[in-house]
Amino acid sequence: MSLDDVLQAKKATPTLPDAQVVTSVTHYTDRLFAFRCSRPQSLRFRSGEFVMIGLMGDNGKPLLRAYSIASPSWDEELEFYSIKVPDGPLTSRLQHIQPGDPIILRPKPVGTLVLDALLPGKRLWMLATGTGIAPFASLLRDPETWEKYQQVIVMHTCREAAELTYGRNLIEALPEDPLIGELVEGKLLYYPATTREPSANMGRVTDNLLSEKVFADLGIPPLDPETDRAMVCGSLDFNKDIKAILEEAGLREGANSAPAEYVVEKAFVD
Repeated sequence: MSLDDVLQAKKATPTLPDAQVVTSVTHYTDRLFAFRCSRPQSLRFRSGEFVMIGLMGDNGKPLLRAYSIASPSWDEELEFYSIKVPDGPLTSRLQHIQPGDPIILRPKPVGTLVLDALLPGKRLWMLATGTGIAPFASLLRDPETWEKYQQVIVMHTCREAAELTYGRNLIEALPEDPLIGELVEGKLLYYPATTREPSANMGRVTDNLLSEKVFADLGIPPLDPETDRAMVCGSLDFNKDIKAILEEAGLREGANSAPAEYVVEKAFVD
């Protein structure tokens, strides 16, 4: 949709609290899709944060869930990456949105997957499963990420290769990005893996870290709290398992109020 189309759609949108307009929708698999929407002029956020978004419920009340903003802080629109849950209160309906539809967005960004919550380091690990790649999609397109770190390693694991498409497309486009392309050169290592469908890299993030396979495959040394920083985003079990691995390696969990060596996102959608 063009800017004029968005403005016209906003005028035609029923009065809703914090309503924005969907500008594009892309379906990747029968379980995954992404969409973009207009951005409130007053919204300011740090790459990696999340907001509450949703639709009006049948009872006339907003049905909202926490979603990481997948677009970088400088983008004029907002991007979100979502699963489709057939019986999910929100995603069962959200997956059917079309350009021009209204969507509710509460412009109060929060979250721990921000650069400010990490102490200075040399290597940044982004560890994700499924739609956990969303906050990293924001951070990977932020110049500050590449200015702060000498190397950025993205480990993303899904069940099947098709589920890696969103992240793979984003990663492959980074070197040609007019804003950060030159900053990315020589700094990015990408390690996509699958757990069910055969692929070049098999296994869970946890398994590939514990076996040290990822270090051997990428030709890099193991985790070191002096140089390595990490961000984690996945299921509750995934986050718990990764935390144990990072802490065994000597990394400590950080927060906005007390930066340290790694951070974990704790917000989820249905």
